[in-house]
Amino acid sequence: MYKSDLRSRLFEFAAQVIMMLKFRPSTPEAMTIRHQLSKASTSGGANYEEFQAGSSRADFSNKIRISLREVKESNYWLRLIQRCQLIQNEQSKTKLKFLIEESSELTKILASILNKCRS
Repeated sequence: MYKSDLRSRLFEFAAQVIMMLKFRPSTPEAMTIRHQLSKASTSGGANYEEFQAGSSRADFSNKIRISLREVKESNYWLRLIQRCQLIQNEQSKTKLKFLIEESSELTKILASILNKCRS
């Protein structure tokens, strides 16, 4: 996978999460999840973008580690939305399932990059 492919996937993941969150319930619980998921999903890509200007190997590893943590956190919030059935619309449920799978794949990719940095 080329760096630009991962960059695009992280960007698209964040954009799709934001679009999905636009029309969710406004209960206090849903608002908390919305806020946390919004922050985590956008931070993964933002830190990946930042690592490309990293000044050292340690800086590079740190940014990848942060991206990995944020994408894993996004997966947690997405699964929580699914488990608590905060989405009722079938089309939105399909989108949610895709986002859960995408966050899992992104986690594996970022973990692999991080492992290579350590070696």
